[in-house]
Amino acid sequence: MNFPFAWPDLDGGKATWTGREFLVDGQPRAILDYGAGQSGWDDELTRFHEEVAGEGAHPIDAASRRCARAALKRHLNPGAVILEVGCSSGFLLRELTTDWPESLIIGSDCIAEPLDDLARSVPTLPLLRFDLVECPLPSASLDAVVMLNVLEHIERHDVAVQQVARVLKPGGIAVVEVPAGPDLFDVYDKYLKHFRRYSRQGLRELLTRAGLTVVGESYLGCLIYPAFALVKRRNRRWLDASEETQRRIVASHIRHTGRGRLIHWTTAIEERLRDWVPLPCGIRCLAVALKV
Repeated sequence: MNFPFAWPDLDGGKATWTGREFLVDGQPRAILDYGAGQSGWDDELTRFHEEVAGEGAHPIDAASRRCARAALKRHLNPGAVILEVGCSSGFLLRELTTDWPESLIIGSDCIAEPLDDLARSVPTLPLLRFDLVECPLPSASLDAVVMLNVLEHIERHDVAVQQVARVLKPGGIAVVEVPAGPDLFDVYDKYLKHFRRYSRQGLRELLTRAGLTVVGESYLGCLIYPAFALVKRRNRRWLDASEETQRRIVASHIRHTGRGRLIHWTTAIEERLRDWVPLPCGIRCLAVALKV
């Protein structure tokens, strides 16, 4: 299969994906590395989050992936080219390969370590490293871009969304999830290097300004939102605490929410409700946007 993206350092040369590696001028490469600068995430945070959240098993993370997969199934046809931005350790990527066996599923991140691990554990997935704000991919080359909990880590998120709109084909979709509640920024957000939290209207306006048309919106974590908001406001007192104290509080918060039966029940109930009634609030907001 000819990989559709030009390798930027070779005067417009093409990289070929063999099914297990890239060939660039005949030389094998496990990852197409376009380079990336500093970001609102790093290798240590990847290890920390997977250690305390259970490697993708946290019920909210699992629900996020199910929502994204359902959105893709509603809007795409077999043979689509699907890119996940911020794929980290590849939990969603593995699920997408099952959902879309006839499609080209591509993972990307700006952090090297999880991509290196993925290249070893799942060598059949093409992987890219780049900074979304300076996205090297050509215009109108993708059918779908998925970004779950990525934009809050990008300072220039407006430029990042403009790049997403640029690389989508006409009729292509962006599936975007971000943390909800601009007024709930607390120690959790600070430690995980969030630049902001979002309102649903704010996310819609961000996507619309980039030239995308929002065709679906929802919240996750609506039923636990009152308790969540109370805890977030209480946790603001730790914003100026030491990094070690912040780490301990955030780890405790993630472990506690992931192990409680309530969050498993509420996410299951919400998945049934979401198709029938709009959810008025939540801890994360999800938007599906179309490039017309």
